[in-house]
Amino acid sequence: MTTTPRIAVVLGTGLGQFASEITDTYEFPYKDIPHFPVSTVEGHDGKLIFGKLGGRDIIAMKGRFHYYEGYSMQEVTFPIRVMCELGIDTLFVSNAAGGANKSFHIGDIMVIDDHINFFPEHPLRGKNIPQGPRFPDMHEAYDKELRNMADSIAQEKGIRIVHGTYFGLQGPSYDTPAEYRAYHTLGGDAIGMSTVPEVIVARHCGIRVFGVSIITNMGISDTAEEATHEEVQEAANNAQPLMTEIIREMIKRTSL
Repeated sequence: MTTTPRIAVVLGTGLGQFASEITDTYEFPYKDIPHFPVSTVEGHDGKLIFGKLGGRDIIAMKGRFHYYEGYSMQEVTFPIRVMCELGIDTLFVSNAAGGANKSFHIGDIMVIDDHINFFPEHPLRGKNIPQGPRFPDMHEAYDKELRNMADSIAQEKGIRIVHGTYFGLQGPSYDTPAEYRAYHTLGGDAIGMSTVPEVIVARHCGIRVFGVSIITNMGISDTAEEATHEEVQEAANNAQPLMTEIIREMIKRTSL
């Protein structure tokens, strides 16, 4: 089977069921791919899937790697470098995140307009890789045309979506109510432990990005409840069909 994917999708915590929508698949376990890390987190199966979605050839990462697992930023973002070499020019990234914006609800789909990088290590630290410039511009890390497309599709289908800024942290502990208040004061609407390094490297490679967070718990002080990994996965699973519907239609409409 031959395939020429130009689109890739990274599936975060609890979002692996999205992969069931992909047809004509062939899969490679991460453990069988040279130099690929192996995910250690429940809800991240660890497969690179080639197939079709929305009538287009795509690559999907079912499971990602996190800095908190002990990997370096270069290891965390290695799959993005591989995707660049394979000719990917559009990347869809998804994650489960805690809500810091009081107008959000559990199960909301948040289109990422921007991010704040609070990771202790930068993925571009070290010798520059020739795929991109030493100082890549990040003024539009998340492609405006793709964000507008998501808005149009959501309106057509009657799906509630919200917009906001993703605040990327090291983890792995969930944040305290005071931390949520601080991050929201700094401009964060959703708080998570992934995505930012991948997006930075994608932009360094010249890949345009669309990002989406599923709000799986609320961490603001007056509504905060104890968060467990199982509850986060459950909330993500419940929101998956709507996220899948939007991304499938976006991939179908994306011009290559």
